[in-house]
Amino acid sequence: MAKVVDERTCALFRSNWQHTLTYWSVFFSFGLCIAFLGPTVLDLRCQTHSTLQGLTLVFFAQQFCLLMGSSVGGFFSKSLACSLWSLAGSTFIISAVFAFIPVCANLPMLAVAMAIAGLAMGVIDTISNLQLVKIYQKDSTVFLQALHFFVGLGALVSPLIADPFLSEMDCVLGNTTISSSTKRHLNKVVDLHNMSHVHFHTEVPVVTNVSYAFWIMALINLPVPIAVFVLIYRERLLSCWFERNPRLLDSDVHMYSMKGERSSWQQDVSSLEGPEPRGYLNLLNSCPLSKLKELPLSFFGLHLLGGLVLFFSDGIVGSYTGFVYTYAVAPPMSLTHKVAGYLNSVFWASITLGRLASIALSCHIKPVHLLTINQVGVIVMLFLLLMCYTSSVFLFVGTCFLGLFISSVYPCMLALTEDILDYKGCATAVLVTCAGMGEMLLQLIVGSVIHAYGSYSFLLSGLVFGCIGFLLFLMLLVVDHICKHDGAAAQRTHPEADVAAH
Repeated sequence: MAKVVDERTCALFRSNWQHTLTYWSVFFSFGLCIAFLGPTVLDLRCQTHSTLQGLTLVFFAQQFCLLMGSSVGGFFSKSLACSLWSLAGSTFIISAVFAFIPVCANLPMLAVAMAIAGLAMGVIDTISNLQLVKIYQKDSTVFLQALHFFVGLGALVSPLIADPFLSEMDCVLGNTTISSSTKRHLNKVVDLHNMSHVHFHTEVPVVTNVSYAFWIMALINLPVPIAVFVLIYRERLLSCWFERNPRLLDSDVHMYSMKGERSSWQQDVSSLEGPEPRGYLNLLNSCPLSKLKELPLSFFGLHLLGGLVLFFSDGIVGSYTGFVYTYAVAPPMSLTHKVAGYLNSVFWASITLGRLASIALSCHIKPVHLLTINQVGVIVMLFLLLMCYTSSVFLFVGTCFLGLFISSVYPCMLALTEDILDYKGCATAVLVTCAGMGEMLLQLIVGSVIHAYGSYSFLLSGLVFGCIGFLLFLMLLVVDHICKHDGAAAQRTHPEADVAAH
């Protein structure tokens, strides 16, 4: 059985290797764009002559538009042509934004640039995940793990490029109101609450070399849209008069497809399918609007539960990267700024390593089992971090293991939910959007809690979010089990329907 699966997977990869590598490279662009703001925030403040409190609008603009881009990404995934042209435009926009940031002389220009980049990132997030699920279906877990590995890789590369060009001294000439230790603090993390208490003189000349970092990132990212255009040319989508060659994907899926047990609501969804109408709902693009009322509640419940699991999982990642530095430098941990600055790097490095290891693990472990291990591991590590809140050594060890456990939750959850929904392609956009919402909203909640109750509440909030996410995951499994049980009972009651279906 394993040999058959491997042969099918290899055949699909051989037929779609260029698509797969292109989607992976596109996610590298996503990672580049998601991680550069933190270390460059003070230099950008100096460049735009803005207050640090006002600069938080840039972060909100990027996160909000990323959420919007994830939501509308389904509009551009109707066909391969729309998907590829959208990816080409989005990746080119990211390079253009990198090149444009050094000329942003004021805060509104920078906020608009980052909002445009956020829209492009959201479109990339939805389309890349959705296209890989469509191509590999039951074998998509391995390729989704690799896809999200490239996010971590880009998130690691971006700060490394920026670091040599960050100002060692205060970039505002003549400004002596900020200490070097405070500057190192702000260069490593954006503490939205502490920012408002630091005053800078901004009506003076500034000196910063961070522009070179953005231009280098623009050049590094430029081969990605070129690769997408090469794929567009290969698929003969440049001119409408090209007659497209038949792709090998359909024949490979037909040759190697394996039929599994289908629940009653999955059969209901299949009975609704026919020629694709124009009035499809984009987030649930497998179901016509006129027939959504005929679908069972479990169909919508599985989307909701899967999305909420990622809402809390991605929210934990966002809040941990955003506030672990603030937690580390505050009492009772009280680490030095230089030592605490490594925590974000350790966390992203462990996420990248975990996703790399999950590529191999996904070949031997089912997504549901890997998800269970990961979510239990996240809860255990957050609990241990909470218990050992005075140990600086365990803070680094726990951060490393937390990143390893949480690294593959996102791709495994996408693969599992689409598997439960029989790979109709309708869950990915919903899950990606929910994950973006969680990353944006839970950061705001954790920041408010820390401001109100102190740094100790940082880990407690993460533990609460982890427990809620695990309970929602168990509810998802229960709903799936009930649906399969009802489907099996229906087949025993009406065996002639099952024969007719085959």
